[in-house]
Amino acid sequence: MGRSRRTLPEELLLLALDPATGTTAQPQSLDLGLAGAQLVELALAGRIAPDGDRIAVVVPRPTGDPTLDCALELLRRRGAPVRAVHWIGGPRLGLRQTYLSHLERCGMVAAVPGQMCGVLPTTRYQATDTAISREIRARLDSAIRTGVPPDPRTAALAALAHAVGLGKHLYPGNEGRSSRSRLRDLIRHDPMGGLVAHAVMDVQNGAAAQPRRGPASGGRQAAPGARPAAEPARAVPMQPRRGSMARAVAH
Repeated sequence: MGRSRRTLPEELLLLALDPATGTTAQPQSLDLGLAGAQLVELALAGRIAPDGDRIAVVVPRPTGDPTLDCALELLRRRGAPVRAVHWIGGPRLGLRQTYLSHLERCGMVAAVPGQMCGVLPTTRYQATDTAISREIRARLDSAIRTGVPPDPRTAALAALAHAVGLGKHLYPGNEGRSSRSRLRDLIRHDPMGGLVAHAVMDVQNGAAAQPRRGPASGGRQAAPGARPAAEPARAVPMQPRRGSMARAVAH
């Protein structure tokens, strides 16, 4: 996978970054969304594919992106397809900070040290290349306003943005109501993005313990011995084992 293309987790994070405050909108659900965005990115790269309401590794070859490859390897080690809600709801830490640090190294954001309550050190992140953020936002706006079916990447980004609650951040107030509704409707244009977005919402709603019903799931139950999903409030993504970042992020 070439690094000239921004990954979906990076784009989702840039969408969530508030240019005025340097904080991320919807931080708890965003953590779930980043884990889901990794699944979609791996699917777009041909490494995984949906299997009912589960995710199966079809090509274990690394992508060249260390963070994505860490997720791919963890999926491979499962040895069998894993339910999307169990993967997204699993106890994983530090993914948002990993991506923020990566965006900082790429020069797309700048870290701004500060203090919380005048004592605790914090770090906020300001976008330095606003043209990139505008381009990402313009793709969503175009899909919403024109009604033209978007490409799979944009459709998946819209589905994830809706799932983590970014609609009210991107299109606030009563005047943004119709845009938020159309953002939600874009979920149907990408099957993998839709599967992952529904899994993100299921984890938030505490429904991860039950399989989703529908034609795609085929009524299949969770595999014997499968690990139950974590409670939604505690569900955050896995930090890659190498290159972890210690800097705190203000919410």
